[in-house]
Amino acid sequence: MEIKQLRYFAAIAELASFTKAAEQLGVAQPAVSMAIKKLESDLGLTLIHRADRNISLTDEGSKLLTHAKKIIQSTDDALLEMQELKGFERGEVRVGIPSMLGSYYFPPILMAFRNRFPDISLKVIEGGTWQLQKMLENGELDLGVIVAESLPETLDTQRLLQQEMKVVVATDHPFSEKESVTPAEFFKEELVMFKEGYFHRRIIDKLAEEAGVKANIGFETNLIPLIKSITEQGFGISTMLSMVISDDDQLITRSFNPSIWLDLTIAWRKDSYLSKANQAFLEFVCEQGRDV
Repeated sequence: MEIKQLRYFAAIAELASFTKAAEQLGVAQPAVSMAIKKLESDLGLTLIHRADRNISLTDEGSKLLTHAKKIIQSTDDALLEMQELKGFERGEVRVGIPSMLGSYYFPPILMAFRNRFPDISLKVIEGGTWQLQKMLENGELDLGVIVAESLPETLDTQRLLQQEMKVVVATDHPFSEKESVTPAEFFKEELVMFKEGYFHRRIIDKLAEEAGVKANIGFETNLIPLIKSITEQGFGISTMLSMVISDDDQLITRSFNPSIWLDLTIAWRKDSYLSKANQAFLEFVCEQGRDV
């Protein structure tokens, strides 16, 4: 069993296609087919169902895939570590950031990092906390910014900053006369919310569950300017982190009663090798967080 065979096998499993796997791997399809046939022959097992061009894994194939992913990740980590023994000159950082932080907190940090480390390329992926956590666990990301709510044992984390989640309303909304807003008062209003999977939405869903009510969500969007615009025009109210609202916005923020504070952390896989490029990014970002 060779690492190349496992890479081919994992690509086929992911894409459910020999043709697409070959394209992704940059090799001829016959080479992929031959490698899988040899792998099956060496193991004495059928790993892939091939019926009417519908590709799926057998039970044995599914079990092998679990091991194959770990072997591939360990091999890549070993190769990267050996390459870095030659010297820290270049690298790539794949980091996942929730859209609210990606739009309002991270841009100056990313630019400052690139200025200090011009030979390190940054690949920034935007997504919800749950999606980013899964991408981290699957090795699709090196680092991810997530809310320290319920973290799996497979991840290590370091605290970045703490932010308050505020109720956001139009300037003429009755809540503007209040010092704070209770969950009961909040859930009587029509809401403008992020879609499911984003930390902002998960906190509100959890709050509604604890209050024993169903949230009246009139608008769902991940576009922050649209959420602001709808709220400014009085078509609903929303919640956002303090950092997102500026003096130029025609919006009022009020704390929840009791207040809601979120610990934002940067996470990485516990058992993986963190490259020097990723270590440099982690240290840089945490340094900026301490200054907030």
